[in-house]
Amino acid sequence: MRAVVQRVKKCSVEVDEKIVGDIEKGLLLLLGIKEDDNQKDIDYIKDKVVNLRVFEDEEGKMNLSLKDTGGQIMIVSQFTLYGDCRKGRRPSFIKAANPDTAQEIYKKFVAEFEKTGICVQQGVFQAHMDISLINDGPVTIMLDSEKTI
Repeated sequence: MRAVVQRVKKCSVEVDEKIVGDIEKGLLLLLGIKEDDNQKDIDYIKDKVVNLRVFEDEEGKMNLSLKDTGGQIMIVSQFTLYGDCRKGRRPSFIKAANPDTAQEIYKKFVAEFEKTGICVQQGVFQAHMDISLINDGPVTIMLDSEKTI
């Protein structure tokens, strides 16, 4: 499982010219799911994101987490995080989970995140989405559940 996490001042997702989710200060999480991802991967990414200290404290240091600040999160499925561009000019997505498997894992991920008490918004799985955001910093972090060591 891969995630790109961006600290945002605000973020919204639009599908077919209709806003389907929006947040204020918090994180945008773009989530890539691989075929063999499981609960262990969900738990790893969720725990990292909930406790990632990327928000500034009163001294201006990145020392506070989403949990500490009462921030919100926008979760968007993005299979292209598993794009492999090593050969040729067109990315291969062979490592990305098939849509049925990915949607099941995505739903579990969102449900686990909702249990944290953090306000969760999300995109629409497999839809063409327009994402608007005001990046805060910018602060962008990449996480990969396979790279835990």
